[in-house]
Amino acid sequence: MRATPPTGGAPAPSDAATRAARAILAAGSKSFALAGRLLPAGQRDRAAVVYAYCRRADDAVDQAGPVDRAGAVARLRGELARLYAGEASGNVVLDGFAEVARACRIPERYPAELLAGMEMDATGQRYDTVEQLLHYGYRVAGTVGLMMCHVLGLRDQRALVPAVHLGLAMQLTNICRDVEEDWRLGRLYLPAELLDPAGARNLASELGSVRLPAGALGPASIAVEQLLALADRYYRSADLGMAALPWRASLAIRTARLVYAAIGHRIAARGFDVGAGRAVVPGATKLVLVGRAAAAAVRELPARAAWPAGARIPDRHVHFGPDVLCLP
Repeated sequence: MRATPPTGGAPAPSDAATRAARAILAAGSKSFALAGRLLPAGQRDRAAVVYAYCRRADDAVDQAGPVDRAGAVARLRGELARLYAGEASGNVVLDGFAEVARACRIPERYPAELLAGMEMDATGQRYDTVEQLLHYGYRVAGTVGLMMCHVLGLRDQRALVPAVHLGLAMQLTNICRDVEEDWRLGRLYLPAELLDPAGARNLASELGSVRLPAGALGPASIAVEQLLALADRYYRSADLGMAALPWRASLAIRTARLVYAAIGHRIAARGFDVGAGRAVVPGATKLVLVGRAAAAAVRELPARAAWPAGARIPDRHVHFGPDVLCLP
């Protein structure tokens, strides 16, 4: 397997970029912030910078308003092109991401796909099939997993697809958790093929109103149950790649995986009720999950002998297609 040098020697982002990224991560995701604290310092800071770039892009589209969302995506694409051309922007988050992208050889294709996913949101994309939804998930979450592989390093590039699968599982969990919240924002991610015709009509007819229509609750809950079952399959596939990560990185990523899966378990425990409010994992439970992640990381030590030695930056690109859609 040909690969580029280990990530351990990659230069750290600037102090200003690191401070800004840490603040954005702490405010934006308690789960990822918890997982990040388990990484070695250099990897933690580079991972935070990647998160900060993704969050900045997402916020730019969401805060633009319905009229200017397409323009926001166009501006983000222009920034990305200039970033990869080596132009300084004067924005600490953008310039920090440029530093990390150069140091860790993050292909431009991945953040470009991320922006293509945000364009799907900006244009009000609806999803007829699960495969269409998975394409969206690859763009907005699978590519983040791939970028993180460049930051954290892998012992074998066969683990790239499991990294995409973890992103898909987390995105499906997010979608199931936020059905009502997204619906109030005028967004509907549940694929039409999982909704009966009446349920699909009820959802679409009142999209954006204060509460989900009563007639849509049952069909939406059934769709959520099916999507969470699919998410569980992607989580299990992601587990197959954990031993390819450096040990500390596998502990951190597995912690994030267990916390997100626990969100799905809480949704299931209340009967997949999409009108019951946002499911959250209590802090005490998260600490228990850190312990479970540590135990799993210890148990996988013998399996690590089957992977090549030394974590390296990947040089293979993973595109959306049969490899991503196929589950073991």
